[in-house]
Amino acid sequence: MPSKKKKNTSEPTKKPKKQSKATKLKEQISSQKNDLEDQKDKYLRLKAEFDNYRRRKEKEAIDLLKYDGESVIKQFLSVLDDLDRLAKASEENGNNNNNIEKIKEGIDLILNKINKRFEELEVASFTKPGDIVNPELHDALMMRTEDGKDENEILEVFEKGYRYKDRVIRHAKVVVNQTPS
Repeated sequence: MPSKKKKNTSEPTKKPKKQSKATKLKEQISSQKNDLEDQKDKYLRLKAEFDNYRRRKEKEAIDLLKYDGESVIKQFLSVLDDLDRLAKASEENGNNNNNIEKIKEGIDLILNKINKRFEELEVASFTKPGDIVNPELHDALMMRTEDGKDENEILEVFEKGYRYKDRVIRHAKVVVNQTPS
């Protein structure tokens, strides 16, 4: 009886070809080049994004400085309107005692409004007669001698001084007592 050997009808098993070292190196180089191109692309996009961010922030800072006083101006527009109404009221009614009282009331209201705005903005006035001169805060315009007053005592205030937060924004202009020597 013939043996029942199975014939191997399929093709012989192919062994994977071994790649040469040069081929492997070429594939690695190709892979590295692709990775490098991807990294370059990511870098360029990130750089462009950062440049846009920097330009936008510079523009915001410039606009902030350029229009820094806008909110203050808006707050004082109502004061300006009050002054206009006061000027019109004084022109319409002529010079009578009733009109003078109304003008005084209007001026007081405007001064109160300005002082309230200054408080909100942390602006404070300083210097009153009787204070002692401080060269960092006061500009002495004149010297005068008055009996009963101390040396370097402020006798009169021409213009008040103002501070904005902790910075002097205007020195007070004053008359100072000078004792005869």
